[in-house]
Amino acid sequence: MEGDHQVTLLLAEVAAGKEGAADELVKVVYGELHRLAQGYMRKERVGHTLQASALVNEAYVRLIGERDVRWESRAHFYVTAARTMRRILIDHARSKQTAKRDGGQPVTLNEALLTIDSRVDRSHEMVMIDEALVRLERLDPRQCKIVELRFFGGLTVEETAQALDVSPKTVKRDWSVARAWLEAELSGA
Repeated sequence: MEGDHQVTLLLAEVAAGKEGAADELVKVVYGELHRLAQGYMRKERVGHTLQASALVNEAYVRLIGERDVRWESRAHFYVTAARTMRRILIDHARSKQTAKRDGGQPVTLNEALLTIDSRVDRSHEMVMIDEALVRLERLDPRQCKIVELRFFGGLTVEETAQALDVSPKTVKRDWSVARAWLEAELSGA
C-alpha cells in the first residue's frame, strides 16, 4: 500500500511540475509498466519490431507528456498506461494493415485467439478487436478496462481487481460478459 501512496504522490508532483518528479516516478513505476508491456507483447508475433522496453518508453513519454490528465491515483495511472500501450500497438498494427491491405473476414475471440500463435501476423485481428473495444467502452467503460488489463496486459483477476478498485468477483463477472459481447460483436452475430 505504501507503493500505491508513493505513486499517487509522485503523480501529483509531476502534474504540479515539480523538478525531478518525473525521473523519480519512472524509477517507481518502471517494473510494473514493463510487466504490463510484456503481457501485451506476448500477444504479438515473434519478430515484432517493438520490444517491451521500447513499448514502456513510448508509453511513458506519452503519459508524462499529457498535460490535460489529472492523475487520480496509481490505479488511474496504470489503467491509462495499459490503454496507451494498446493504442501504440494498434497504431502499429494499422500501419501494417494499411501496407498489406489484407481482407476483412470476421474474427472470433475464442481461446485460440486468447493464446495467439506468435508466429502469425495478427495485425488485422488486433485492429478489429480494438474497434470492438471502442464500441464496448461506450457501453461499459469498466468492462473495456477489464479486457485491456486482462487480455492485453496479462493481469490476473486479482491484479485487475486491485487496479480498478473492485472485487475479484466483479472482475470475473464483467470479464465473462465482456468476452461474450466481444465474441458476438467480432463474429458479426
